[in-house]
Amino acid sequence: MEREAEMPRTALVSLRNYQELRAKVEALCGRIENEFREQLCCRKGCSDCCRHLSLFWVEAVALALALESLPDSQAERIRAAARSSTPDGPCPLLAEGACLLYAARPLICRTHGLPVLNEARGRAVVDFCDLNFRGLGSLPARALINLDLLNTTLAGINHLFVSEIFHGHPPEKERLSIAEALLLDL
Repeated sequence: MEREAEMPRTALVSLRNYQELRAKVEALCGRIENEFREQLCCRKGCSDCCRHLSLFWVEAVALALALESLPDSQAERIRAAARSSTPDGPCPLLAEGACLLYAARPLICRTHGLPVLNEARGRAVVDFCDLNFRGLGSLPARALINLDLLNTTLAGINHLFVSEIFHGHPPEKERLSIAEALLLDL
């Protein structure tokens, strides 16, 4: 992409690291979705979890670059939605129950509803959408997404990206809302 070419070469490497992580998460989620298809209610139109979330810079820039690749009229409609969104409202990318940048959606959006494993107060906890996995007594380990490992990996990739793109001077804000990401001037 044109904008990518303007970024420092090292930042492009970090952005590619994020894209590789995103591809791995997509493959993992796809495998879980295929294996447990009968247990999942998540589909187009099911958008209660599509809230206005915050992102690390690497995800925000990746989302902004994806927006730049759209036709001008479509990108401007999305920017208008971002400008009028509220922090407690739905995601500005949500329209008619679907994500307008689905292929570029952040990691948190990819894992929503699926079984995630994390640690809380020293205990392993599994969480997933209440509409999914009804009547299933337990889930095998292969169905779980290790959220702590995913977040640690994403934070490391973001740290590298921020240090490279901001030349060692971190930005004032550590995270950006989806609307702020969509309004970035790349």
